[in-house]
Amino acid sequence: MNRSGNQLFDRYFTQAPMRDIFSDHGRVQGMLDFEAALARAEAAVGAVPTEVVDDIVAACDASLYDFDALAVAIGNAGNSAIPLVKALGKQIATRNQAAERYVHLGATSQDVMDSGLVLQLRSAVSLLEQGLVNLGDALAQQAQRHAGVPMPGRTWLQQATPITLGAKIAGWLGAVTRHRQRLRELKPRLLSLQFGGASGSLAALGEMAFPIAEALARELKLNLPDQPWHTQRDRLVEFACLLGMIAGSLGKIGRDISLLMQTEAGEVFEPAAAGKGGSSTMPHKRNPVGAAVMIGAATRAPGLVATLLGAMPQEHERSLGLWHAEWETLPELCCVVSGSLQQALAVIPGLEVDAQRMRQNLDLTRGLVLAEAVSIALAQRVGRDTAHHLVEQCCRRAVEQGTHLRQVLGAEPAITAQLSGQALDNLLNPAHYLGQSKRWIKRAVADHQAFNLR
Repeated sequence: MNRSGNQLFDRYFTQAPMRDIFSDHGRVQGMLDFEAALARAEAAVGAVPTEVVDDIVAACDASLYDFDALAVAIGNAGNSAIPLVKALGKQIATRNQAAERYVHLGATSQDVMDSGLVLQLRSAVSLLEQGLVNLGDALAQQAQRHAGVPMPGRTWLQQATPITLGAKIAGWLGAVTRHRQRLRELKPRLLSLQFGGASGSLAALGEMAFPIAEALARELKLNLPDQPWHTQRDRLVEFACLLGMIAGSLGKIGRDISLLMQTEAGEVFEPAAAGKGGSSTMPHKRNPVGAAVMIGAATRAPGLVATLLGAMPQEHERSLGLWHAEWETLPELCCVVSGSLQQALAVIPGLEVDAQRMRQNLDLTRGLVLAEAVSIALAQRVGRDTAHHLVEQCCRRAVEQGTHLRQVLGAEPAITAQLSGQALDNLLNPAHYLGQSKRWIKRAVADHQAFNLR
């Protein structure tokens, strides 16, 4: 297997099976699969003799080719299909000289490369789909497990009102489910044959062109599009944009976990493992190494997506340079997202949760995070503006005096005349101010489970 030379970081940032799909071997085999299918399709409609097919197909094995020689030849040819087809012809000629004249009949280089890429993308999509299913399952389990665990909600990086850890995780789960829906919706568009010949008309094949195209699509199990898409790149870019969105949502998970792992929070942690997350100088450190990959991928993905968006206005029927800009970009985007997903799958099932620390953090403001609950309850008795003013003044005194809000509220006659001590205790209990958190969790889990059954 010919892998990328950047192996020091590859295992950290990329899922190995995804890198295999987009290795040199994977790329060449995708193109050869197109050539083998083309020979079978053309024989099926009588465009080439059936007796040459076996020799053409036998030569469509990537292990037969010298990738280093191909790499040198690509520098002169301008794409990978031209030297590969020449090498394929030589391989076929050693078996059957007559068969060589029928290889690549009616196709152009971009047909070979684009359709080969689509075959790679089909494998990539399958990997992503399974990974997202597994991540969704893990998130659903964790959301249910921690459905009743109160923690500080945080807005603008400051403590807001209480939420539950389960509700936070349910938010992550909802995004994953939506991405699975998007991926399923775009697959029929993405997995489309590219077969147009020199300028998209397939003129070289005459009246046999469309029957060959239909047979070729069947052979490759790809959809036959309304027309060739040599310079209409929306299918690929739609997929790229979705990959960017997946990277962003996984980055959101990584960002939240890394913030919750901060010393000052200490609420949720990546699972511990020997040698994981240590520092070269500080023995006490426990770094969020999985979250780092998720955040890193979310940082890298937009630039890759932007390259593909920038390459869309391709010239006329075949592009110069813009098509070339896609060749490494889309595979790298797939690999980056796969690495992020791999890290999420390593982190989520084993999340370590410190519920006691969450409760301690909820108490850091000495009741201030529940001032809204008191204000709303009081407003029902004295009106919104009056209630807001009273509670705001009590909050200010609590901060100035360094005391718990409960003490200040209990010493304010205008409040105690309306709310009993027991009522104030209940209002300042985080477990009593979780709103619809459990409902949101049930809905997110139900959506995930329902999609699993479709």
